[in-house]
Amino acid sequence: MTELDSGEPTAHDTQSEAGRRAHASRRNFMRKVFFASGATAVATMCGAGAWAALADDATTTTAAAAAADPSAVPSGAPSGGPGGGAGGPGNQSITEDFFGLTTDGTRVDDLFTIHSTGVRTAPVVAAANAFLAGLSDTQKTSTQFTVHSTEWRLWSNVDSYARQGVSLADLSDDQKALGTALLKSALSADGLETTEKIRKINQAAGEAIGNTSSFNEDAYYWTVMGTPSATEPWGFQFDGHHLVINYFVLGDQVVMSPCFWGSEPTSMEIDGETVTVCHEEVVAGLAFINSLSAAQQAVAIESSTKSNESMKAGAFCDNAVQEYTGIRGNALTAAQKTKLLGIVQAFTGRAKADVAKVTLAEVRKHVDDTYVTWAGGTGDDDAFYVRVHSPVVWIEVDCQAPGPLAGAYGASQGSGATQKHVHSVVRTPNGNDYGKELLRQHYLTSPHHR
Repeated sequence: MTELDSGEPTAHDTQSEAGRRAHASRRNFMRKVFFASGATAVATMCGAGAWAALADDATTTTAAAAAADPSAVPSGAPSGGPGGGAGGPGNQSITEDFFGLTTDGTRVDDLFTIHSTGVRTAPVVAAANAFLAGLSDTQKTSTQFTVHSTEWRLWSNVDSYARQGVSLADLSDDQKALGTALLKSALSADGLETTEKIRKINQAAGEAIGNTSSFNEDAYYWTVMGTPSATEPWGFQFDGHHLVINYFVLGDQVVMSPCFWGSEPTSMEIDGETVTVCHEEVVAGLAFINSLSAAQQAVAIESSTKSNESMKAGAFCDNAVQEYTGIRGNALTAAQKTKLLGIVQAFTGRAKADVAKVTLAEVRKHVDDTYVTWAGGTGDDDAFYVRVHSPVVWIEVDCQAPGPLAGAYGASQGSGATQKHVHSVVRTPNGNDYGKELLRQHYLTSPHHR
């Protein structure tokens, strides 16, 4: 199936030979990992089938390509469970059309509509245009894609993943400042600080283990989808180790998902200062579970033990199918619902205030149909996994086992889940990750696309 075309040429349409080689290298990484996952991956893929209304960029069949290229898994390939929570493809082939997270393979319709929200998107449009204008022609060619490009879906938490776009390492100080201005226009002060702390710890931890080639503050990549506009759909992606932001814009509507926030360690002494990140979501999760009665906890807690990796819908699991489990919002008191929304606010609060307000209001409308599932301990320092799941929001906070940066905080890799290594993912179920449902409606209803 071919892409829907906006009718306007973009840099992606005239991608340079160097850009094509980089893209091929990236797909080769995916093929190697997918091949290594074997027959089990093919049998239990996350996908729920094709979304016929809006196809992604055409790609080769991953399984066939892997069979033709059965080389070793690259460094940093995931070892996690079927959800791909460690950041790798897990058991989903990117050649599947996008469908979105569902509870049973069927999307709930009419959840997302094109309408006015009152969000001020002019600043982010201006900042994105300024960022693109500051790039060289070669950089821009490698960075800009169509708004419906598969590039949206090619994000990963793995440090050594071969990314597309332009990296911070390849930007001048002035160009980096333009990128920071773009993030500042899209994120709250807390959101911007979180991105900076994640990168700062990544650099310091890399220095601590003597591997700054893999772990540093500049191995983060920019891509822009479409052309920044006040009326036409577009967006950007900021992608690197423990930090992925997907930001879709259509008029005054914003969809900021999927987003991945994580760190190893979550707290570290850097230049005499203690830098702590990914703490709000841990505190909010524990506050919620400890607000429940014993009878309620018996419903919410699916396991008192915590595996090393529990995430269900990390990278490359756009089409994961997960039934509702745990305690339902309509079984909570008003105070407990507030604690539940506190988990959500830990993430929505990383967007600009007006975006956060709109998103939280939408989540609040479905609070009675929101389910919370827990695994692990409930003590202040206990490792745990929590999932918040409703028709319009999906949040996972996962305390992981020490990984490749374990040596930076005196831990042993794989020694048991800990709050010192946290992964979190935020998604929009039922087809609106990456703003896909809004994009579909835009193409169907806009006269200039008919």
